Order: sequence, then structure tokens, then C-alpha cells
Amino acid sequence: MSLKFELTKNEKGEFYFKLLNADGGTLVRSEGYNAKASATNGIESVRKNSTEDGRYELKEASDGRPFFNLKASNGQVVGTSPMFKDVAARDTAISAMKSGTGAAKVDDKT
Repeated sequence: MSLKFELTKNEKGEFYFKLLNADGGTLVRSEGYNAKASATNGIESVRKNSTEDGRYELKEASDGRPFFNLKASNGQVVGTSPMFKDVAARDTAISAMKSGTGAAKVDDKT
């Protein structure tokens, strides 16, 4: 599966990234960063941490839908997934990240 990072800048000047699957669906999104270099560092952190099982924090929304946070070694959240319809869909997204994030190209739309 071909994944890609999409780096964008909002109207307030904050930088964000998303990791997208081949169909354009979001696997994780970042928080807002004040500097592009910080967002780029966040992308590298996702690359580094996505292969490790222990970096995924499996969560459930108040309505029962599963999602996850990807954390860095220091415990900081570097990416949050969207809500999934079921656990199988969440687990498929995690599997895709584990196998494809390292080779994901960055589409810089800033």
C-alpha cells in the first residue's frame, strides 16, 4: 500500500501533516506547529515510531468508535487517527502504517 504525508499550512500560519493511504483516507493527523521544521520533525517521528507496537495507544470515543494515538518515545502524541467504524478497520490502519510509513513520500502543499 502506498502511503504519503501531506504537509499543509492553515490561514493562521500553522503547519499540519496527515498520513494518507492510497485512497486518500487519513490514517493520522498532527497537531498544529508554529514552524515548518517542527512539522517536518513530527513526520520523522511518525516514521520512526510507527513500526513499534508499544507506540500505539488504542482508545475508544464516548460513542464507542475506536481510534488511536501514535506516541513518541517520550510519550508525546505525534499523530491521532480518525474515528473508525470498528476495531478491524482501526487495526488495518495500524498495519498499513507499520509496513508503509517508512517509504511514504512528503507532498508539501505549503
